[in-house]
Order: sequence, then structure tokens, then C-alpha cells
Amino acid sequence: MQNRRDFLKTTALAAAGVALAASCKGPQRFNIGKGDGRMHLRFFPYELQLRHTFTVASYSRTTTPDVQVEIEYEGLTGYGEASMPPYLGQSTETVTAFLQRVNLEQFPDPFQLEEILTYVDSLSPADSAAKAAVDIALHDLVGKLMGQPWYRIWGLDPGKAPSTTFTIGIDTPEVVKQKTLEAAGKFNILKVKVGLDSDEAMIRAIRSVTQVPLAVDANQGWKDRNKALEEIFWLKEQGVVMVEQPMAKERIDDNAWLTEHSPLPIFADESIQRLADVPAIKGVYSGINIKLMKCTGMREGWKMAQLGRALGMKVMVGCMTETSCAVSAAAQFSPYVDFADLDGNLLIANDRFDGVKVVEGRLSLPDRPGIGLLPL
Repeated sequence: MQNRRDFLKTTALAAAGVALAASCKGPQRFNIGKGDGRMHLRFFPYELQLRHTFTVASYSRTTTPDVQVEIEYEGLTGYGEASMPPYLGQSTETVTAFLQRVNLEQFPDPFQLEEILTYVDSLSPADSAAKAAVDIALHDLVGKLMGQPWYRIWGLDPGKAPSTTFTIGIDTPEVVKQKTLEAAGKFNILKVKVGLDSDEAMIRAIRSVTQVPLAVDANQGWKDRNKALEEIFWLKEQGVVMVEQPMAKERIDDNAWLTEHSPLPIFADESIQRLADVPAIKGVYSGINIKLMKCTGMREGWKMAQLGRALGMKVMVGCMTETSCAVSAAAQFSPYVDFADLDGNLLIANDRFDGVKVVEGRLSLPDRPGIGLLPL
């Protein structure tokens, strides 16, 4: 009889055979070598360069700090990343400090996802992006060992992946119009950052060049609920189909009132981080926006999507500015959601991977094992 390590090696070799067969369709190959039966974690900082200055209601930036993660096992490598926009309160230093504490070599079996990721989560009460990086790399590795993409492991149909929004940050009407024209013909829905006095001017600038549906994200920027409701009614007339995080997350009663009276679905973003937060916001918002960097990765993100559905809420999957690594990871359960905002890799100029694509505005998931990446 085969022992556990021999079985995993045999499985890995089978995955390599799947990959080699797939290489007839594209440049995909995994090399299987002799290993020591342990997982080895590597990581390094990688600053993301944004194509345009990115402005929301509370800040602007041209770069995003990021840490790239790799888990090697038996000649295969799983890829992950931690992206840290300012509001997460995390940094390259905190992520690397956390990752230095992670000891995966104590686990002989990478398939023990629950045990491994429970251990990782127990190392601190915070550090969600660092935890997500390990989670994504581990899922990528296990998917490669199985020779299957995660959307297939989860039983999802990639043909049902939705259109993704493309984000237009807060800017002058002239710049907003230019960014909208750059996206023309490539996306079926745009996402507009609002929350300042310039909201109406921005929407009118967009509507002067396109009539595609819009989503808006106030990033907690609206202060008065009555004024916010008036704006939502006006936005509906302008072809807006959903509103994200209209008011500060602490203003629970105001957000609940707005959701009750709004003609559009209201989604929680900053108001929701992890699985335990979902039941508490039922009735306060119409839906939830799941982001891997907030919820610690694919394992918990998939659970949040299922719980949200079970509670009768709409489900959205979003991202930060990220490489195709984290975006492709989140895209694995996109066929299950109502809205997708997975454009973070399109907003940067220095992507490291080939992964999920946008074809005629819709997400196109690669038919490759794990999260479907090819390093560039």
C-alpha cells in the first residue's frame, strides 16, 4: 500500500500529466521534482504601480504596498499575495513580520486546509492580508496537486462568471471622461467612486460618453442620510444599479434606514470583514462585498458567499489593487455571485502573472489547476 507521501507524489505526477495535456492548448507546464515532503514558505515585498492616480472619498495614491508569497511542495509552487491599501491598517512590515511566524513545515499534508488555516488564523487577531496570502498560495498548491481549478472543485460553472465592473476613481470631469473613454467597449458595467461634492459632475461626465450601467461606491463618504437617499433616487435615474457602503460603518441605524428606503440594493464593504460579521448586518444592508484581503482568503470568502445566500442577501466579490494572483483567486467563486468587482489587476502596470481575463466585459476563468496562474 502507498503511504501518504507516496500517494501525494503520485497525485502530483497525475496533476503534471493534466498540465502537460493542457499545454497543447497553451503554454502550461508544471515540473515535478523530488521533495522532502514538507511545505516551504517564501515571500518578498513587491510594490504595485498604478496606471492612474487612484482617489476615493478619503485618500489618493499612486502605488499600493504588496507582498508576494510562494509555497513550494514536492516540486510544485502555489502563489499568493497580500495587498495593503491604506484603510486596512496593514503594511509591508506587519505582513512580513506575520509571515516570519508561520511554520508550514510542521504539516505533512497540504490537503489539511482546515487545520493549517485555523493554525495560521490563530497566530494573531488581525493581519488579514497576510493570512490571505498564505490561504491563496495554499489553495493554489492544493488545486495543482489535484489537477483542477478551484471553481471546478467547488462545483461551479465558469460559463456563469459575471461581468466585472471597471473602477473610475474620483477626479475632475475631464479626467473622468478620459478614463471612461479608455474603458469604452471593454466593460459592460462601470464602478464610480463617489462620496464628495463632485458626485453629480462625475456622473454627468460619464453619461456624456457612455450609457452602460453604473455601480457607485461612496466609501463611507455620505454624511446625511436624507441627502444620501435623494442622491440615490437621482442616481437610479442615471442608470445606476447598486450602491456600495454609503455611510460610515459605525452608523448602523442610518445605513439600515437607507437600505429600507432605497430604490437600489445597498452593499456593505467596510462594514463587513469576516464570516462572523455576516449575520449581524442582515437587514442593515441588501448584500455583502467579499474581499479576500479582508476576510483572510478563499476558504473564508467561499463560506461568506454561501452564508450570505442562505440569509437571503445578495453577494458581491471585490478586490483591492492586486496582481492577477489575488484577483484570479477571488474569481474562482465569481460564478456564484450577483456582482463582481475584479479589476484590481487591470489598474496596475506591473502584473507578475497571466490569470483571469475580461472578455467582452465578462470574467473568463482560465482552465488551469489551482487559481489558474502562469508567471510572466
